Amino acid sequence: MIEIGKYNTLRAARRTPHGMVLQDEEGDDVLLPNKYVPESLEPGAPIDVFVYTDSNDWPVATTRRPLAVVGEVAYLQAKEITPIGAFMDWGLEKDLFVPFSEQSQKMTTGRRYFVYLYLDEQTDRVAASSKLNKYLSKEAPDLKEGQEVQLLIGPQTELGFTAFIDNRFQGLLYQSEYFQPLSPGMRTRGYVKLVRPDGKIDLSLQPQGYLQAVPLQAEQILEALKKNNGFLPLTDKSEPEEIAALLKMSKKAFKKAVGALYKQGRIRLEDSGVRLLEGQG
Repeated sequence: MIEIGKYNTLRAARRTPHGMVLQDEEGDDVLLPNKYVPESLEPGAPIDVFVYTDSNDWPVATTRRPLAVVGEVAYLQAKEITPIGAFMDWGLEKDLFVPFSEQSQKMTTGRRYFVYLYLDEQTDRVAASSKLNKYLSKEAPDLKEGQEVQLLIGPQTELGFTAFIDNRFQGLLYQSEYFQPLSPGMRTRGYVKLVRPDGKIDLSLQPQGYLQAVPLQAEQILEALKKNNGFLPLTDKSEPEEIAALLKMSKKAFKKAVGALYKQGRIRLEDSGVRLLEGQG
């Protein structure tokens, strides 16, 4: 079955004056307009496309990649406000519709909002909602401490940044858990630090625990040494802000990783910094 609002791997079936007809294994078809048909695409060949509905509500395929698909949270800009709702830029010719009934607050042209993309079952149209609590999971988080997750950075608060976890849950990145500039809409890898009894989730951008963190951060230090001619002007007396600015990690993580590299015989500790030993690059 061809899934609207998702990526589909289909097979080119036949050419028409308007484009290439694509089919799935069940024989359902959809048109890929001429402007998106690769010159090398021949009948019988597979192709990955995104399927949505055009202005006439007919399913249509495109090789363009939208900023989000059905089931994902995205940070999108409102392009136009109309009497029936807002239209947002999601990277395709047809803008993404947000009905007034799905707006947590009245939207304004030019502003960005976090929205959840869903498929309207009555019309088969892809639409969006800024009422995120309506769509994010209400079940107890099935996440484990230390688990790697994909994050979409959300609004900033006094404590840090909220973040959307795997498009399912919402958590919090405290200021002490990130050492790099963050901004709403960024996508990054993160880790579950704690799942609280009330279901709230604390997050970190660093793996939890010495055994997990040291290999990753030691490699990060080695890469920084290579880029700086084998020397970093950082010691255990350096200010945390200096280390964060240069390596995007905490002073505690830096000291652990440097200790591991020293024990491996890969670096030399000098009064003015860390030096990469010859042959360890």
